[in-house]
Parts: sequence; structure tokens; C-alpha cells
Amino acid sequence: MLIFIFAIVHSGLASLRDDGEKLIGERAYRVLFAGVSLPLAVSAVVYFINHRYDGTQLWQLQNVFGLHELVWFSSFISFFFLYPSTFNLLEVAAVDKPKLHLWETGIMRITRHPQMVGQVIWCLAHTLWIGNTVAVAASVGLIAHHIYGVWNGDGRLALRYGEAFEVLKSRTSVIPFAAILDGRQKLPKDYYKEFIRLPYLTITILTLGTYLAHPLMQAFSFRLHW
Repeated sequence: MLIFIFAIVHSGLASLRDDGEKLIGERAYRVLFAGVSLPLAVSAVVYFINHRYDGTQLWQLQNVFGLHELVWFSSFISFFFLYPSTFNLLEVAAVDKPKLHLWETGIMRITRHPQMVGQVIWCLAHTLWIGNTVAVAASVGLIAHHIYGVWNGDGRLALRYGEAFEVLKSRTSVIPFAAILDGRQKLPKDYYKEFIRLPYLTITILTLGTYLAHPLMQAFSFRLHW
């Protein structure tokens, strides 16, 4: 239910973005969007942390050799996809005017919807590790929300950019690496340089910090008794 409420609000506000920005401006709408979405997201995360081992245990693989390392590596990789689709951190904080972008470099060469791919990777890794109905329910809800976001996001970009988006769509793919493998996405010889950027370094540091902060996140969540 928490994920469903978050999905309705998050996707609803995203769908109203164009009209909302015209009404109150780009920065104000970003603040409104974050001010409503973040508390709902935090509530769902805290509840998940506190109840992740409730429900019915479907499998128990935590003692399998190498599984912890696989889950850790998968979660680490997932955050490179989950990173917001803007390289301007000031837009994220609404210091600069937030914009919709048509990126076709870096992670976008792999998939046009990296947040969806990152969420699927994160969900599969954590569901494999926890192995119960709570994890399955959370993963199904999150993945369904992001799959809807693929359809909704493409629709909004098509309305805003028209032919320019259709051209980008023809050269990219939702399924990771599909456009590269079938030749629609041509990689330049120095494509790896697109990943040598401050935002990717930032997300690496933040991801490692988040992993190390897991005990603090759990302790904070337990104190809320949600």
C-alpha cells in the first residue's frame, strides 16, 4: 500500500509537470515534487527496513558461497542506473531550473530508462538475499511502478520533443544493450570517457557510503517503530 500510494503521487506529479511548471515555475514545481514524494519514499523505505524479515520465508540462501558478494556487486551497479537522468546536480536541488533532457550518451547508450533497469537489479538482488513474501511484494510494486514510468516517460518526452525524441528512440532501447547489439546505437571509440565524469565519481562515493551506513539506517528506522 505504501508503494502504491507513492507510485500514484510520484507518477501523477510527473504527468502534471508541464502544466505545473507553467503555473508556478520549474524550481517551485521541483520543490513541490520533492517535498511530497520524498516523505512518501522515506516512509516506504523505513517500513521495509523494519519489516523486511516479516512474512513467509520462501527460500533461504544467505549462507550460499558468493551470494553476499553477488548481491553487493549487483546493488552497487544498480545505483549507476538509478542515478537521476541529469548530470547537473544543481538541477536536482532546484538551484538551477530543472529541465527535461534528451540524453544519448553514457548510461543512456545502454538503456534509455536507466532508473527502471537499476530498480529491477536492486529488487532482484535484495529479493534473492531476503527471500520472503515482504521482499517479493516490495519488488513487484517497485518494478511495476518503474515499468509504468517507462511508458509514461516516453509519452511525455514524445509530446514535448516530437520528432527529436522519435529519432533518439530509434537509436536507443529500453532493454539494456539491445540497441548496441542490433547496431542502432553506434559507440564512439572513446565512449568510455563518457563515464569519467564527476557525477559518476559522486555516485560511486555515495553508494559506498550508503553501504557502510546500513547499520545507521537500520538503527534510525527501528527507533521510529513504524
